[in-house]
Parts: sequence; structure tokens; C-alpha cells
Amino acid sequence: MKKTQFEQLVIHDFEEQHFHLPNHSHTYYELVYIWHGSGQHVLNQQRMPYLQGDLFVISPEDEHYFEIAESTRFTFIKFTDGYFAGHTFYRPEARASGSPEAVMRLPVLKQLKLQMDEPCITILRQTVDNIVAYNCRKNVAASPLVFYQVLSVLGLIREAAAKLNLQISYHEPDKEDLISYIHGHIHLPERLKVKHIASHFAISATYFGDYFKRNFEVSYRKYINAYRLQLIEQRLLTAKTPLKNIAAEFGFQDASHLSKYFRSQKGVGTKEFRLKEVDD
Repeated sequence: MKKTQFEQLVIHDFEEQHFHLPNHSHTYYELVYIWHGSGQHVLNQQRMPYLQGDLFVISPEDEHYFEIAESTRFTFIKFTDGYFAGHTFYRPEARASGSPEAVMRLPVLKQLKLQMDEPCITILRQTVDNIVAYNCRKNVAASPLVFYQVLSVLGLIREAAAKLNLQISYHEPDKEDLISYIHGHIHLPERLKVKHIASHFAISATYFGDYFKRNFEVSYRKYINAYRLQLIEQRLLTAKTPLKNIAAEFGFQDASHLSKYFRSQKGVGTKEFRLKEVDD
């Protein structure tokens, strides 16, 4: 079961004696705060007991559910990739120092509970309380106040991790490694999709486009198209290579789809290009 959320930010605050969902995953991120109650949190088939004041981080790759032993009040803070990217007051350079999505994906946060002490316990409780209180407003996803409260929760996660000597660091991909990967997989379109390449280099898919353009001064899509087009041109100049073979080599369904793509980029079809270059 995979749940989908289209709103950038959704806040659910409720109490239950029996958790309303079976084991599930979702397309968004969740911060789950326990106000009171007890039971088991089953995260990626690993059981963790939960009590008042516990905080859990869930990313789209995870599956989880709760087994409630004692009536439990939960606050679920759910946000999509676009939540942080959509706020202009969150500077790109701040994201470079540690993407919230990258923090949420760290495996170590799924393997043990973070232990907080005072004043962090009180600050966390008050911060979640602030978020819940403001949830009565319309378009809460656009609120700077709520945005920075969510960032505060992530800051508390970092501090608690540091006290346990857990490494929460974030590094941008090495430029040469990234380009080598792109060139090495240019014939495999699926491997070059932003979601896949961002996962390979452990970087947020939302942040990846900003990172690429900032480092290479061209959008990722334009770079891929330009490099693929250059290679296709080189292959077309080899007159003995059938168009269907070139199409298959670059992941096109057939020669017709290759020609359509080539025409959209160069203004001329593959056969015309080959004839023109041979004549020249």
C-alpha cells in the first residue's frame, strides 16, 4: 500500500487506540511525534517501542505502521520534495550544507531512536505544538512560520544525532564522478532519470537540478540532450550503421522515434542529415 500526497505540507494530529493503517509506504516524507501513549513502531520490518516524546523520521523508501498498546496521540508532519524547494527564503547555499530530504533518508535514523535531553525535549514538544496550533490557517504550506518550525525539528534531529556520535553529513557529488556516470550511462535513459541519478549520488532529486546548473552552468536536461545528440551525430556519420541499430543503442523504440527526436533538436531528420553530411 503506497499513499500519495499532492499538497506540499499536510499536518495530521489525532489520537487512536488502534492504528488506522496497515503496513504502508508513501510518496512523501513524515515526521511523527508521540504526545502520549505507548506501543511498537514497525519501520522497515524492524520493531521499536515508542513512548511519550519520541520522534520518528520516515522517507518515501520506507514502510511502516504502528501497533498501539496504550491510546496514543500522534502528530504527523507530512511534506513533499517540493516543500523546501518551493520556498524562496530557503537559500540554495543553505540546502547545499544539508538537504532536509537527505537527512530524512539516512538509514541510521531508521535503525534506532534518537534520545533527547532537556531543553531539547521541551523545545521539540513546543515546536510541534506550534505547528499543530497554526494548522488552522489556510495554505499552511506557504507559511514561513511553519516552514522554520519544521526546520527547527530537523535541527533537533541533527543535535540529538551528534550527541550519539552519529555521522549526519551531506556532501555534493564530485563533479568528475557525476559526469563520468552520465557519459557511462548515456545509452541507458532509465539510469539517467533525475530520480535514479539523485538516488545514486545520495542527493535530493529536487535539489539535484539546482546543483547541476550551479556547477555546470547549463540545465541537466540540456546537457543530456546535447551530449546524446553529439553521439548520435557521430554514429549517423558512420554510413554503414543501420538507423534501427542506432535507435536501439540510444534507447529509442525504433528508427522513427529516433528521427523524430533528432528533427526536434536539429530541424532535420536522420536520413536527411546523413545524406547531407555524406554529400558535403
